[in-house]
Amino acid sequence: MGVLHNGEWKPDAVRSQYDHDTFDDRIQNTAGAEFPVESGRYHLYISRACPWAHRAALTRRLLGLEEVVSVDVVDPVRHDQGWEFTPEKAGCTPDSINGYDRLYEVFQAAAPEYTGPVTVPVLYDTETMMIVHEESAEIARMLAAEFGAFATTDRELYPVSMRDRIDDAIDEIHASINAGVYRAGFADSQTEYETAVRELFEAMARWDDILADRRYVVGDQLTLADVFLFPTLYRFDAVYYTHFKCNTRRLVDFDQLWDYTRDIYQTPGVGETCNMDHVKAHYYRSHDDINPTGFVPVGPDVDWMAPHHRDELS
Repeated sequence: MGVLHNGEWKPDAVRSQYDHDTFDDRIQNTAGAEFPVESGRYHLYISRACPWAHRAALTRRLLGLEEVVSVDVVDPVRHDQGWEFTPEKAGCTPDSINGYDRLYEVFQAAAPEYTGPVTVPVLYDTETMMIVHEESAEIARMLAAEFGAFATTDRELYPVSMRDRIDDAIDEIHASINAGVYRAGFADSQTEYETAVRELFEAMARWDDILADRRYVVGDQLTLADVFLFPTLYRFDAVYYTHFKCNTRRLVDFDQLWDYTRDIYQTPGVGETCNMDHVKAHYYRSHDDINPTGFVPVGPDVDWMAPHHRDELS
């Protein structure tokens, strides 16, 4: 049917473009590393609309790495030439590193032979002018695992003793929920759509039950597993429920998941990474095949700051 890469669904015909290691390097906090951990050296290109890029933005903010890893934000609406830099629009920035107009120029300059996808997030090395990595999960893991010496908060999002549990949860959530909404939204047949929706809501019901007894995905500590689940839930009622027809239930109809999502949103710094205007503009104006009018829904009106009482589970 297709392949999901950083939130963009592509048909099987271009699957081979994703099976590459062009940008598969690592930042390491070890002597002699090709890409050593340094403050001010690395840069993130993100979209506030993209749930995959949201992971990287959340990790950076929760660890307090704003002065360590810089960031630029692309236009939320993706046109024929892909992600663009439109600093005149609210919440967007110029390309402060290279001065390019479009993100594909960053890819072309880093690897002229590259013909694969141009996606966000991008982790960029300003010293070598190379793209280190462009896969969101690995970028988030690098920030959480390697930049501890520069973190200005006391959070451990990826503690060594919990990594197996965190990774298992991430894999389960990705397969059933993060990718599940896309399988429904870009299904090729009624059968595929119905299967995707059923599996998605079975998974949401499962996590609703799990979160009745624990505050966070893997226990009483906020980790990367929560960083990976939250972006999908944040977008659910505004986008996936309507745009992708995941309309069996809304997020607000799940008692625990709805409380959990507000709990994460109200965590200091998280709200700063959220931009619902960008989210809705991207989905409803970029997917012409799904929403040919380009009209952006006015609602829903969500009270993200309503009390949740989940701190009682800690």
